[in-house]
Amino acid sequence: MKWGKVFYIFFTLMSLTTSAAFLYENSLLALFIAGSVNVVSTILKVGVRNILSAELLAGSLVADLHLIPAFFALKFFEADTIAVGLVIGAVIANVYTLIISMIESSQEKEDF
Repeated sequence: MKWGKVFYIFFTLMSLTTSAAFLYENSLLALFIAGSVNVVSTILKVGVRNILSAELLAGSLVADLHLIPAFFALKFFEADTIAVGLVIGAVIANVYTLIISMIESSQEKEDF
């Protein structure tokens, strides 16, 4: 088992679920947690050298560039609808990243 892969998939999944939690309860704290977890996920993907590592990093960066402005829109402008729209974009980017991760996992051979 590759523990590095376990950690970056864990944080990607965690980012997806915390973003979904924000969509359920429009809370500034939930959005901050989602953004923080996604930034950690992005940092973990920087050192990944896999077949589809560029796609994984790009998907994570897209989610970052949705969650960070969503936080500022909600905090400083109280623009709930813009924040929700941006978080939906981040959810789509995280789903894309998880699909890419599954495709990559299916292409790898792992020794037991």
